Amino acid sequence: MDVKGKTIVLGVTGGIAAYWAAEIIGVLRDREADVHVIMTKNATHFISPLTLQTISENKVLTNSFELSGEIEISHISYAKKADLILVAPATANFIGKIATGIADDVLSTTIIAVNAPVLICPAMNDMMWANKIVQENVKKLKKYGYYFVDPEYGVMACGGKGVGRLASMESILGKLMAL
Repeated sequence: MDVKGKTIVLGVTGGIAAYWAAEIIGVLRDREADVHVIMTKNATHFISPLTLQTISENKVLTNSFELSGEIEISHISYAKKADLILVAPATANFIGKIATGIADDVLSTTIIAVNAPVLICPAMNDMMWANKIVQENVKKLKKYGYYFVDPEYGVMACGGKGVGRLASMESILGKLMAL
């Protein structure tokens, strides 16, 4: 998928890797994509909506009850306009919510409503990533047609090393372009 002229909705969830969202937006905008950001409440503790709004040059959604225009509900508007939804980083909590159909924030409701491809890029502690429940949720979502770029090996925020770091920009973009 060439992203030039495409609308990419970037979902940012509440993990330390949320700071990578700024770089992801920059790279997509350099490739002339129209990037719209949806943040979970927890993501706003790691990076500010103002930062991502400034880089994307679009309003950042953080609340299910925000209106995106005069009459349309935000999550439906974003679901309709998305050529692809990229969730980076995706926490274990968020993956579990989507796998069980829980739609209790603006990002999860948008994903439940979208017909476009959804690419999920997990990032979490290596022990969380290895958890059997998390792995079952990932398998379930893959079975439902969601796409993943698995986390990579590296130093974790806790100081240890393992598989759980957000995948490299090259890996994320490679998969995004392949879709």
